Amino acid sequence: MHLNPYGEDAVNLAADLANRRPADAGELADRCRAAGLVLERPATPQDLDRTRVALVAWEKIVDATAGRERAELVNRMLTAAAAHPRLTDHADSGWHLHYRDDRQPLGSLLFSLFSVGTALHLAGRGMHRLGRCAVTECTTIFADTSRTGRRRYCTQRCANRDAVRRHRARAAP
Repeated sequence: MHLNPYGEDAVNLAADLANRRPADAGELADRCRAAGLVLERPATPQDLDRTRVALVAWEKIVDATAGRERAELVNRMLTAAAAHPRLTDHADSGWHLHYRDDRQPLGSLLFSLFSVGTALHLAGRGMHRLGRCAVTECTTIFADTSRTGRRRYCTQRCANRDAVRRHRARAAP
C-alpha cells in the first residue's frame, strides 16, 4: 500500500518555503527534493513565480482567524489549482493518487499540493491546526501535527524563551 503525502507533508513544505522563501528556481527544486518530491523536469523562474503566488494565498489561510474564513480561502485556492485526482505510477514509485496532471510544471504542482494538502490537514486534524509562533517577535509559520492539537510555538526554543519571559514577569516586583 502506498500512502499519499498530502496533508502533513504538503503543509510542512508550504511552511518551510513560506518561512524562508527560495531565492531562485534551483533552490526551490533542491528544497522540494529534500522534502521528498520527485521532480520530473528542471524548475524554472516561472515555477518560482507561481510558487510565490501560491505562498501568498497560503499565508492568508494561515493568518485567517475563523474556521469559515479559512475554509473559504482554502476553497478559493482549490478552485484556482484546478487539481484533478488521478492514479499514477510516475518514477516507478508505486501506484498512488495525485491531485494534478503529470505534465504540470513545478509551480502549478506546488499550488495544487498546498491547496489539497491544506484542505486535508485542516479537515482531518482541525481547522485551528495552522498558525504562527506565539512569541511576539517570531513570525514563523508551523503546521500543528501534535497529538493534542495545542501547539503554540514554532520550536521548543521559542516555547522555552516564552516560558522564561513569563516566569520573569511574574517574579518581577
